[in-house]
Amino acid sequence: MAVTFKQMVGEARENVPGVSSAEAREKIKANPNTLVIDVQDAADAGACGLIPSSKNISLGMLGIRADLELPEHFRDPDLADRNRPVLVTCGAGGQAALGAYLLKKMGFTDVAYIDGGTAAWKAAGFEVE
Repeated sequence: MAVTFKQMVGEARENVPGVSSAEAREKIKANPNTLVIDVQDAADAGACGLIPSSKNISLGMLGIRADLELPEHFRDPDLADRNRPVLVTCGAGGQAALGAYLLKKMGFTDVAYIDGGTAAWKAAGFEVE
C-alpha cells in the first residue's frame, strides 16, 4: 500500500522526539558540540534563513553522508560519532522529522528534529543567517 508524505512524517514523529525552538536553542547552548543539520535541498536551504552554525545536508544525501560503511569520500566526518547530539531542521519541520528518523535508524542515540523547522526558530525571534 502506498503512503503519503504526510503519513511518512507522522510515522517519523511517532519514533523521534521533536523539540521546540527554545528547547533546541538551550540544547545548543548547553552543548556546543550539538550538530544542527538543515536537510533542505541546497537550492531551498536558507529561504527562511539558516540557524547559525547549521550544516546543510539534503535529505536525499543524509543517509549516504552518515553511512560508515561507504568509502570515506562519500561520508561527512561530522556524522561519524553516533553519540554526538544532533538536531535536524528544514523549512517547516516535515523533512526534519524524516531526517531525524533516518539518523535514529542508522544508530544515532541523541537525535531530534526541531518542530516547525527554521520557520518556527525565526518566528520565535532567534537569530538566522
